[in-house]
Amino acid sequence: MTKLDRDARIDAALDGAIANFVAKRPKTAAMHERAKAVMPGGNTRTVLFSQPFPIRVERAEGSRLYDIDGHSYIDYVGEYSAGIYGHSHPKIMAAVQDALAGGINMGAQHVREVAFAEAVAERFALERLRFTNSGTEANMLALAAARAFTGKPAIMPMLGGYHGGTLYFTAGPSAVNAPFECVLGHYNKVEETRALIADLADKLAAVILEPMLGSGGCLPATQEFLAMLRAECTARNIVLIFDEVMTSRLHPGGLAEKTGITPDLKTLGKYIGGGMSFGAFGGRADIMNLFDPTRPKPLPHAGTFNNNTLTMTAGRVGLTEVFTREACVAHNARGEGLKARLNEMFMRYQAPMQVTGVGSLLTLHPLGGAIASPEDAGKADIRLKRLVYFHLLDHGIYVAERGFMALALTLSDQDFGALETALQEFVESNRSLLN
Repeated sequence: MTKLDRDARIDAALDGAIANFVAKRPKTAAMHERAKAVMPGGNTRTVLFSQPFPIRVERAEGSRLYDIDGHSYIDYVGEYSAGIYGHSHPKIMAAVQDALAGGINMGAQHVREVAFAEAVAERFALERLRFTNSGTEANMLALAAARAFTGKPAIMPMLGGYHGGTLYFTAGPSAVNAPFECVLGHYNKVEETRALIADLADKLAAVILEPMLGSGGCLPATQEFLAMLRAECTARNIVLIFDEVMTSRLHPGGLAEKTGITPDLKTLGKYIGGGMSFGAFGGRADIMNLFDPTRPKPLPHAGTFNNNTLTMTAGRVGLTEVFTREACVAHNARGEGLKARLNEMFMRYQAPMQVTGVGSLLTLHPLGGAIASPEDAGKADIRLKRLVYFHLLDHGIYVAERGFMALALTLSDQDFGALETALQEFVESNRSLLN
C-alpha cells in the first residue's frame, strides 16, 4: 500500500467514525448549537472541546458518565487527574455535607485550613505552604516568589510543557501567557539544557517543569535530567520548581520523593482538594516566608476562596482517609499493570502503538519507537489518535482525544478489561492503517 493509498484510507475511516458519532447523538448536536449562541465555539474550557462537537454529559456516578443521548461511558479522563476519587465518592460526599452545614466561606481564618495544611505539608515534605484556587495560580505565585527571592527576571519552562491557563508552552509560548520573560529548556535533553542554563544564569530566577510531562504525552523525566537541573540551579542561585499538580498522585510523596530529587518549591492541585477547586505552592521556608504578612514589605497573596471550607474539608478527608499512602501505592501499581498489558498486546500484534506514563497517569500513542520528548510524541498521526478516540467512545469508553487517561480509584478490573478488549479490537480492525 502506498502512502497516498494509506492516507486516503485513514481519511475515509475517520470520516466514517465521525459520521457514526454524529448520527448517534442528535440531542448533543442540538445542545452544541445552543451553546454556541452564548459561548465561543459552545465552549468554556478548551481541553474539553473536540470536533465535530464534544460529548455532553448529563450525570455521573462512580466510574460512569451518562450523556444526554442516553449513552454511558467508563470514565478514563478522570477530570484530567482531578477526579481520582471517581464521581460522588461517599466519604467525599459526607465531607462536603459536613462543610456545607458549617458554612462555606467565612471571610476569616478557621480551624479546617490548619488541619488540611498540616496534612498536605506532611505528605509532600513542605516547610511552608499557601493555598490557591487552581494549579495555574499556584504556578504563577511560585514563579513570582522565585523572581522576588532571586531578584532576577526570567524563567525557564520546557518546550512542550504546560503549567496552567496562563503558562502554555506546548508549541512555544502562547498569546494568553503571563508576561514573564521566558527561555524554553528542552525536556530530557541534558547537555542542551545545561548549556542554556549556564549561558543565562545571570537572569534566570527559576526553572519549572513537571517531573513527568502531562499534556506533553505522559513522558517521565530521566533521572539524569532532573539531577542536572538540581545541580545547576543550586550552583547558580536559580529556584527549581516541580509542578506536581498532576504528578503528586504518582507516589505517596509525589515524584520528587520517588526520584529523590528535592526541588526548592513544589506546586500542587487537582485531586488534593477532594475534587474541589484547589491549588497550593510551598517548599523552602526562606522563600515562602516572603509572603509572611508580619514581615516588612511582604509579597501579597489574594484569593477569596483560598481557604473555603468545601476544599479544606473534602481535601483533608480525601488525602488522609481515602487516597492514603498505602492506597496511592496500590492504585499506581494497578496502573502499571494496565500499561504493561496494553503494551504487551501492541507488541504481540506488532502494532506501532504504545502507552507511556507512570502509574495512574497514562497516554496512548499510535506510534512506534522510543518516546522521550514532546518532539518524539509529536510525530504521531493526529488522525489515528482521533480514530482511537471515536472507536473507544463507540465502545462506551471515554478517554481524552489526545489519548490521555487519568485512572480513578473507582475503576474496576472489569473496566480495565473493557479498555483492553476495545483496544485489541481497534488493532485487529485497523492493522493496515497502523503499519
